[in-house]
Amino acid sequence: MLNKLLLALGALIASIGFAFASVEVNQADQAALDGIKGIGPTTSKAILDARKKGGNFKDWNDLQTRVKGVGEKSSDKFSQAGLTVNGKAKAGAEKPAAAKTPAVKTEKTKGAVTDKTIDVKKPAKT
Repeated sequence: MLNKLLLALGALIASIGFAFASVEVNQADQAALDGIKGIGPTTSKAILDARKKGGNFKDWNDLQTRVKGVGEKSSDKFSQAGLTVNGKAKAGAEKPAAAKTPAVKTEKTKGAVTDKTIDVKKPAKT
């Protein structure tokens, strides 16, 4: 019982570490693949099975072709989360830009000046 608990704790700690590092699809084990955001046990098993059956993946297109459920959008997300194929991130799958700061408008109210944050996407109610 204690051994299982320690093993589970170790796997959790390892997966947290993998979330912040790049993971090479041709060398990763199931725990490392599960550490990539968007890859769960089913997808990681499918990746490992395809790698075992057909050898290492040559490129991102090879990964998408051989692993059912991994398409353009999901491979973009996996690449953004740190997955690499032969040490390379997927071309065109840049990390999302940081959220823009909402516009700040200064209004005069009865002689006083106040700062009011206005969401640029939604019109202000008057």
